[in-house]
Amino acid sequence: MVTCMGGTGFWHLLTEAERGVLTEHGRNVAFKQGAAICTQGEPATHLFVLTSGWVKVTGSTRDGREHVLAVRGSGDVVGELAAEAAGLRTATMWAISMVGALIVPHTAFSDFLDGTPGANRAYRQALTQRWGQAASLLLARSGTTGGQRLAWTLLDLAGQHGVRADDVVRIQIPLSQDELASLAGVSRATATRALARWRRRGLIRTARRSIVISDPDELRQIATP
Repeated sequence: MVTCMGGTGFWHLLTEAERGVLTEHGRNVAFKQGAAICTQGEPATHLFVLTSGWVKVTGSTRDGREHVLAVRGSGDVVGELAAEAAGLRTATMWAISMVGALIVPHTAFSDFLDGTPGANRAYRQALTQRWGQAASLLLARSGTTGGQRLAWTLLDLAGQHGVRADDVVRIQIPLSQDELASLAGVSRATATRALARWRRRGLIRTARRSIVISDPDELRQIATP
């Protein structure tokens, strides 16, 4: 049996009628893999509702180093908080696959939520889920080893975007090992050693841009401080 473990993003929580109304407020755009969809520091006048594909959200430090802050997929809303926080983009968003997005001005999105109670509830639900994930991330990075943080990151990706087939969970996200390490907040060397160790133990299987978690319970034990 195959089960999608994600599908709880804002777009997927809307009714067909609500999606139609929101679409009237924006415009559909396609982005090629590798495209910079928005850039850190530019004015934040609109948000993106991802209707297909995957993006990575990155931030740059003053010395020019880039860190992967998050991965977002179909159904997620991205860039909606920047206008409220500072009026400028606080991160850069890259297409890591072909991406379909509905671009909606912030004011139009706010009007849509005010006039559509069901969509307003869906947005609050999606936002609460994201805040919960952020809180879990901070907790996971406090007093844990690199291996524990990587294990937690894999489980988080599986929960958001994984597909369960029988007793395994497949994460089909086009992230390189460097990007996965950055997302987990560990070095590439730490990620390489941990992944190799878990492969030998039969906990995971890896392929290009794909990870299969064969033993989620054991990985969860590793992730737990």
